[in-house]
Amino acid sequence: MVEDAMAEQVAALCWRLHKGRVQVLLVTSRDTGRWVLPKGWPMVGKVPEAAAAREAWEEAGVEGIAQPHAIGRYCYDKMRPNAPPLPCCVDVFPLQVRRLKAAFPEHKQRRRKWFSAAEAAGLVAEAALAALLATLHEMPDVLKADARLDMGSQPAS
Repeated sequence: MVEDAMAEQVAALCWRLHKGRVQVLLVTSRDTGRWVLPKGWPMVGKVPEAAAAREAWEEAGVEGIAQPHAIGRYCYDKMRPNAPPLPCCVDVFPLQVRRLKAAFPEHKQRRRKWFSAAEAAGLVAEAALAALLATLHEMPDVLKADARLDMGSQPAS
């Protein structure tokens, strides 16, 4: 399938500095419990980074402002019950966490946990997302830069 025909999603890479190191907040997916970034579909009337910030609030209780430029992109196959997998590409927007709330819309459906960028890279299933997280471990300044990291755009099998 050509990338243009893929469904588009947005994700928030929720981060903080802890003892001089970048930490990334991951959440569990509702279906399989694997570690993922908060992500979802674009929202009518919202710019992509605002939609990513909204997903971070709903899925992880994150308050903060997402940067207006994606720092990476990854693709995966979204599994759906009683339907074939849906190829999706996800633009990743950095969001520095200002506050975590205990109560948020999906708090009973997900777990959230801080990981070093290197640990997070080893926990996510998508190779291109893992590469982005590994890069953050080595070059944390990319979170504040307008540069976009091209981590590939092929769907994971």
